[in-house]
Amino acid sequence: MSKIELMRKNLLLCWVSSFIILFTACQEEEPEKSIVVPISYTFERAGKSTVSFDGQITRIAMASELVSAMMDFNKTEATLLEMYRNETETGQDVNPFSEEALNGSPKSIKSKIAASRDFFSSNSVESARVKNDFEIWIKAQVGEVFQNENVLAAPGAPGQIADGSSVRYINGKGLEYNQAVNKGMIGALMVDQMINNYLSPSVLDEGENRDNNDLGITEEGKPYTTMEHKWDEAYGYLFGASTNSASPLVSLGEDDFLNKYLERVDDDPDFAGIAQDIFNAFKVGRAAIVERDYNLRDEQAEIIKGLVSRVIAVRAVYYLQQGKIGLRTDGVNLGGAFHDLSEGFGFVYSLRFTRQPESNEPYFTREEVDQLLNQLTKDNGFWDLKQETLDQLSQDISERFDFRISEAAE
Repeated sequence: MSKIELMRKNLLLCWVSSFIILFTACQEEEPEKSIVVPISYTFERAGKSTVSFDGQITRIAMASELVSAMMDFNKTEATLLEMYRNETETGQDVNPFSEEALNGSPKSIKSKIAASRDFFSSNSVESARVKNDFEIWIKAQVGEVFQNENVLAAPGAPGQIADGSSVRYINGKGLEYNQAVNKGMIGALMVDQMINNYLSPSVLDEGENRDNNDLGITEEGKPYTTMEHKWDEAYGYLFGASTNSASPLVSLGEDDFLNKYLERVDDDPDFAGIAQDIFNAFKVGRAAIVERDYNLRDEQAEIIKGLVSRVIAVRAVYYLQQGKIGLRTDGVNLGGAFHDLSEGFGFVYSLRFTRQPESNEPYFTREEVDQLLNQLTKDNGFWDLKQETLDQLSQDISERFDFRISEAAE
């Protein structure tokens, strides 16, 4: 190409570029939708509240009673399993819950364990395995721990172990089954249903949900559209048990599950404000549904997925590091160390249910979680754990979530 031809080509490119820039500058910008976001999580239609998450309140209450009952040595395996499964028909002899409303409810914990649309609808084998994990822990609490209530625990032998003035009850590896169930349900029930089910477009936009929401068509006999209700159900797994669920940040920590540990993470200066960010995203996303701005809705859902997942990771690292500190006491308070490690075990288990934003993948696969748990429980479990192992596990988790161990450890 001659120099003249090259100059002509460059001039043409410059002219085309200038035209594109000018044309773009002259185009009128589309006006942005005006989204009214309330101060509290309060939404109404025709003077009636459209916010409802009764099912989430019920399951949180069931889960709370189950965890407490696992430390009642008078409970039978059948009773504890019934609390988990809730399969007995109303009026029969087994009514395991203290509240009659729970005994008469058709809902159960087990039905929503590892039951999200995105992660488990096409993975029934793993879903069944996760559901069975909780049954294994419940049965072992009765068969191993209850049977050795007054026996001193030792490597390979379940029983009791002192934690200061308290007593912990552990299996032969040092694990408290009640903590595995408690913290495991945070991931397998609350987090999985929240971020992998109700906040998923596959659930929010299922069938005619979007058309009905556009037209303001509500569910039969209800003041809310199906899309509004699905979003609220996600909200309920975090804030449903709050005394004031419309303004839940004034009293965080009112249940023993995700709400409690959101408070703990928010109290850490390194993660301060995370509770407000999650609450704001829930409000903006719900307001976006009202205004039919589904792109904004989905943006807020991605924010929630990332932040809620981060809560799980921070607490996993926190308890692993607290356990490491306890092991430094050279046996002075192994009960305290084992208690922290049991909580850490449950949070590590819950990593399987986290969700990377803008992705269909968890932060840790089931195989990766199994490897982490194996490092905690192999051989004699907590009795043999090395501080270096806990540091490595903490590093693996914190790097995946892009925070420092030191930020989560205190």
